[in-house]
Amino acid sequence: MPVRRSMPTLGILGGGQLGRMTALAAIRMGVNIRILSPHRSGPEAVFANVTIGDWTDPSVLRAFAKGCDVVTAESEWVPVEAFTDATDGAIPVYPRESTLKRIRHKGRQKTALLDAGLSVPEFVNAKTLNDAKNSAAHLGYPVMLKKFEGSYDGYGNHTCRTEQELAEAWNNLAAEDGVLVEAWVPFDEELAVLIARRPQGQSVAYPVVHTEQRDHRCHAVVAPADISEATMREAQRLAQKAVEIVDGIGVTAVELFKLTDGTLLINELAPRPHNTGHYTIEACHASQFENHVRAVLDWPLGNPSLRVPAACMINLLGHKADASDMSTIVQGLSEPDASIHLYDKLESKPRRKMGHITVTASNPSEARVKAENAAAQITL
Repeated sequence: MPVRRSMPTLGILGGGQLGRMTALAAIRMGVNIRILSPHRSGPEAVFANVTIGDWTDPSVLRAFAKGCDVVTAESEWVPVEAFTDATDGAIPVYPRESTLKRIRHKGRQKTALLDAGLSVPEFVNAKTLNDAKNSAAHLGYPVMLKKFEGSYDGYGNHTCRTEQELAEAWNNLAAEDGVLVEAWVPFDEELAVLIARRPQGQSVAYPVVHTEQRDHRCHAVVAPADISEATMREAQRLAQKAVEIVDGIGVTAVELFKLTDGTLLINELAPRPHNTGHYTIEACHASQFENHVRAVLDWPLGNPSLRVPAACMINLLGHKADASDMSTIVQGLSEPDASIHLYDKLESKPRRKMGHITVTASNPSEARVKAENAAAQITL
């Protein structure tokens, strides 16, 4: 009888929604998965091969690593150093430890981009409160204070309009090495680009999308962005250069500011599938999650281009602190063009990402209206 060749096993450090959607893409391609999560959160529960345990414990990590061919991290805050130490570096981890260390610290990230000649908002890595006050006075209020590590979805950022606000924010955000003080950017539009990149450097760029933030959280993503061809090419060029600088492997998201004169500034990098790329599941030939799996396995990359004229994704946020109540999903389904993704989180919290909706349509405006209407019917 013919012997069936086994498919590789991909280990995923993290059991949240990004790990979940990455696993679903891997399974569709026949890739085996193993998931390690430090606690039960809900999104990982649909999979059989899940370990809940201390992901800093060498014995837990070694047991998880058995049978894994490649491991990927769900976010830049996963302790990949512990995994590498526990396994003596015997199993490839992508993104690499060096990449995550550089990106997870906003000060190091911004400095690396600036040193490479890429345009970023003016900033100062302030070590003391006095440094922060002097930096803000030099940059001019308002300024953005950003926690160096651990900030996401609006947590860890604060807009400061006065020295008193800055001092209060310092107490909440500063670490031993201080805080990032960034000049306020009077941008015309926020954009994002995803780059999928293999270990030897082969890469593809996804379409440039328009992103809209509310209270420092992504509310909507519209693809494609309503920008000129020249701006689109420049955004993709900057994104690819930034990913090369940090040696990103897998999918890396690059968020940018577009100024009124068309100038582009790089805002932040995220070394993983990203909220701004969820639309790719319905709208692109190969989703960000599929290409992340392909890239970390060093497989040929899929076509990142749109297979529909336009798409819009809206995040579904929690409204109250309670057990998840999904009963209003039925109302959202009254929009027949809406694709609803729920993350199965055990508990809803105000402003917590509980899922998303994507609508594809003949143009961006139609997609946006339908997606907003569908999302408005759902209360989580």
